[in-house]
This record gives sequence, C-alpha cells and structure tokens, in this order.
Amino acid sequence: MYCTNCRNEMDDKAVVCPNCGVPAKVENENDKGGFGWGALGFFIPLVGLILYLVWKGEKPKTAKAAGKGALISVILGIVIYALVFIISMAALSTSY
Repeated sequence: MYCTNCRNEMDDKAVVCPNCGVPAKVENENDKGGFGWGALGFFIPLVGLILYLVWKGEKPKTAKAAGKGALISVILGIVIYALVFIISMAALSTSY
C-alpha cells in the first residue's frame, strides 16, 4: 500500500503513514459501485436518495451509483413533464 499524501510505501495494516503521519485510507472491498445500484436509484429515486445518504461515508462508490441513478431519474422526469406541458399547450392553442 502507498500513502495518498507522500506516495511512500507503507505496511498494508498501517493506520498512519510512518513517513508523513497522514491517516491511511482503507478502501472497502465491498464497495464496487455497480450498474444495479444505479438502476435501482433510477427506477425508485427515493430509495436511491436514501441509499446515497446512508452509504456516502462507508461505501462512497456504491452511494454515488445509487445517487446518480436517482438524480438522472428526477431530471429526466422533469424534462418529460416540461415537454408534455409544452406540447399540450401548443395543441390547445392551435385548436382555437
């Protein structure tokens, strides 16, 4: 393992870097993100938001995937509703 601050090699079990004293960041092996969590966040945005808030400290990659899915879903929903509104207003204005 290498220090994220000074890039010197350090023991895999070290808590702090022996060279510069910066705490070692230990990556969670179960944190792989993944398409599945993003899809879950996309199809159920509230769940994606909750997972993002719960996991952002302990599983940042997975939290980011779920949060991105939720955010994309909400933005896409707003765009679709805006397009439907504009099209319906245009259709109503031409019928009179």
